[in-house]
Amino acid sequence: MPKDAEPRTGLSRTLYAEFRTRIADGTYASGTPLPSTRALAAERGLSRATVSLVYEQLAADGFIESRAGAASRVAAGAAQADAAGPARHARTKPPMPESLAGSLSAIGRHIALLKLGDPSPTAAGEIDFVYGPLSGKDFPTLTWMKAQRTVERQRSRRLEYEDPRGNMELRRALQAHLSQTRGLACSVEQLLIVNGSQQALDLCARLLVDPGGSVVVENPGYRMAHHAFEAYGAKLLYADVDLHGLVTERLAELGPAQLAYVTPTHQFPLGTFLPIARRRQLLDWAAGRQAWVIEDDYDSEYRYSVRPEATLQSLDTRGCVIHVGTFSKTLSPQMRIGYMVLPQALVQIFADAKRVTDRHAATGVQRALAQLLENGSYDRHVRRIRRLQQARQRALVEALDRYLGEEVEVQGAASGLHVVVWFRALADTAERALVDAARQQGVRVHPIGPLFHSSKARPAGQRSAGLVLGYALLELDTIEEGVRRLAHALRQVSR
Repeated sequence: MPKDAEPRTGLSRTLYAEFRTRIADGTYASGTPLPSTRALAAERGLSRATVSLVYEQLAADGFIESRAGAASRVAAGAAQADAAGPARHARTKPPMPESLAGSLSAIGRHIALLKLGDPSPTAAGEIDFVYGPLSGKDFPTLTWMKAQRTVERQRSRRLEYEDPRGNMELRRALQAHLSQTRGLACSVEQLLIVNGSQQALDLCARLLVDPGGSVVVENPGYRMAHHAFEAYGAKLLYADVDLHGLVTERLAELGPAQLAYVTPTHQFPLGTFLPIARRRQLLDWAAGRQAWVIEDDYDSEYRYSVRPEATLQSLDTRGCVIHVGTFSKTLSPQMRIGYMVLPQALVQIFADAKRVTDRHAATGVQRALAQLLENGSYDRHVRRIRRLQQARQRALVEALDRYLGEEVEVQGAASGLHVVVWFRALADTAERALVDAARQQGVRVHPIGPLFHSSKARPAGQRSAGLVLGYALLELDTIEEGVRRLAHALRQVSR
């Protein structure tokens, strides 16, 4: 075949065009090995001669490199070389029609209106005080690998779907763990293993709230939880939060609600602790309105200078509390393992909904986690990582005091994986300017403003500018440098 002559038959021309397009758009990056001619022919239902013809022409045109006895690979720089060429082959994605909203379900339209977007990646060398991610160095890699190897050696001869409520070994181990660490009394049947706490909230929204029904949430509060309810058409009733958490004596003013979502152990984002009297008042409110209460216990493992209070679930005598927990803050958010402690009345319906949604969480991960809980490895890991996080928290608070002093007020440092920093002389209207100035200094900080609901927030300029600073991702020297850069950014904004 002469150079620069594309394959002539319909099948070979189509395959040739496909490979050029995928090389041009980066699907097949430089160095990517291609399947053998025999394997690709069998996969696509083509003759081997047809595939060989296409490979020969791709090699002749400089898009792939072939060597005897080795797999053909995409040539270096092939995508750039074909920058203009693939236009005639590329399949362009048609623009989304404006009428798409009319073809979506009500839930689809609600989700589209949320405009969640994707977070922009952290730039190289940028110090990011983001809340949520953990440091990969803190993960108990060797312990986890050992547990996984044990699980693989014990693989059952029968590979079948798991109980939607979760692996029995894990639920038994978790039952004992929650009893010891959180004082929860529950049966194994009340435990439901979920793919992270976000799935728990999604299940609650689908099963417990009618479209147009009302859900009480904290203000400021965890927006991803709020979105879970908004996605199903719920109306959010925003409850005030003060220095002692949810202002429960004002709940009656909000009107009827089917559900309340709260973070009583460590209010997000302010870090306050709901006192026992308010916990009982919240339960009385729920009982009087036959409402459910979701208790999100998202980071209770991190207590530095406070003693644990009784959970809402352990105080509940009427069966209205749904306790939600996660392993994302102690092991990894990538594992997607969380759990729910359900009232007995909800056990079956939640199990059925879980079966319909995704059958069950990954069995291997559940069994490995059960091993860590049973042999004490998880508890040892939590004690170790709690010391590491407390050191990071202390480094952040000390650096804030050293570089910013009386210019800031730190809130929520007694527990958790983040603090809120209020800038005394800076109005909330300057939050965006402060974030932008910090970004120019190579430090990424996150404003508290978006966590307030606009209709319930104070008028613009009536509160101080605030940042939510997470520290679980950073090393001690990086925290120090990040605060130094933040202080420099504050000087710029103040001027």
